[in-house]
Amino acid sequence: MTDHVISRNPATGAILATYPLQTAEELDRSLAQSAEAAELWRNTTIEQRVKVLRQLGEQLRQRQDELATMATREMGKPVAQARAEVLKCASLCDWYAEHGPAMIADKPAPVEGQQAWQSFRPLGVILAVMPWNFPYWQVLRGAVSMLLAGNTYLLKHAPSVMGSAYLMAELFEATELPHGAFTVINTDNDGVSAAISDSRVAAVAVTGSVRAGAAIATQAGAVLKKTVLELGGADPFIVLADADLDAAVASAVVGRYQNTGQVCMAAKRFIIEESIAAEFEARFSQAVTALKIGDPLDEQTFIGPMARYDLRDELDGQVQQTLKEGARLVLGGHKIEGEGNYYAPTILADVTPEMTAFQQEIFGPVAAITTARNAEHALALANNSDFGLSATVWSRDESVTSWLAERLETGAVFINGNGASDPRVAIGGVKKSGYGRELSSFGVHEFCNIQTVWKNRR
Repeated sequence: MTDHVISRNPATGAILATYPLQTAEELDRSLAQSAEAAELWRNTTIEQRVKVLRQLGEQLRQRQDELATMATREMGKPVAQARAEVLKCASLCDWYAEHGPAMIADKPAPVEGQQAWQSFRPLGVILAVMPWNFPYWQVLRGAVSMLLAGNTYLLKHAPSVMGSAYLMAELFEATELPHGAFTVINTDNDGVSAAISDSRVAAVAVTGSVRAGAAIATQAGAVLKKTVLELGGADPFIVLADADLDAAVASAVVGRYQNTGQVCMAAKRFIIEESIAAEFEARFSQAVTALKIGDPLDEQTFIGPMARYDLRDELDGQVQQTLKEGARLVLGGHKIEGEGNYYAPTILADVTPEMTAFQQEIFGPVAAITTARNAEHALALANNSDFGLSATVWSRDESVTSWLAERLETGAVFINGNGASDPRVAIGGVKKSGYGRELSSFGVHEFCNIQTVWKNRR
């Protein structure tokens, strides 16, 4: 059992830093600090909260290069993509600062003969267990809405990106947010369990694996605490015969290989109508071959190293198993030899529903192509999954895309465009992809006490 976590550069294998785990006493102090801040923050005005969000947005912009470089060094994200992530977080702050006050304003309710309204009260301390793949966006897309509502945020970040976690804490310290309202804890599974059970924690948010989400939800449920879970995905990308193939291929490349394929909502299962399958495969493989792989600190790099060596081993195992099951290798299919944790961009074709790459989440630069006879067959294939995070549909026929969107068992459907997360719309999944929603007003209200107030006029 270790008493520290290590941050390692996946491009070189070099150790960047070690961070000691908190003792039980230190964790208790963090919980106390967050609880004390919650009592102060819940009584601030909406104007004060909005001011902090705007200050945070400015901090993100001012320190974008430092933040981007930290993420790149810690988890291998190509630096241009890392900078875009930071600026997206800044825009998130701006959007909630502008539109957030209306979300938590009292909402009158029409009750005959009486006066009634809904109020949105903070719950208190929210424990957030977050992943490494978007070390800033995954955190702030929840933290900003929770802080807007008057909650405080207790961050348990992934061990490999603790440098990014502490940088975010520095940003908040430079605003007028009360000390402790955004607190980073560095603890192990036992510490997370202790925090969940602690009476000072009101609710838990998790982004991560199905296994982690199920374990945390079980613990939180035992003490009757709300959870919001955003877990894995095996998102289908449907291309029908009448689609704009040039646009669909370009979208497929970004949708699968951005962030080296390490995206929960990434396109993973490519379901292509059989009459265009060969042409799609040829264009797709040509476009993927042209992607620049290399040093993630190079502004031109599109695919960097995978974040952790164990994840690369797991990915390669899934690829080799799928090939043994009868899939055809179009491109890649191997670790890249030499320094760093690189995996060749891979395309698997002739993938069928019983194969590993169809049924499991593939978290890395690997695309699996399956053919469908028609739209009805594509729908059946898409819904043949334990996951339900998002789906993408390409067709020029609006009646067909609407028909598919109504029937796809996913939390989001993207029609003739790239999948995305945006503060203006909610994201979240169904089935084993989790429950609850983040972003938009839905994400704000997830962690509010929606209080009904009646005032009898008689």
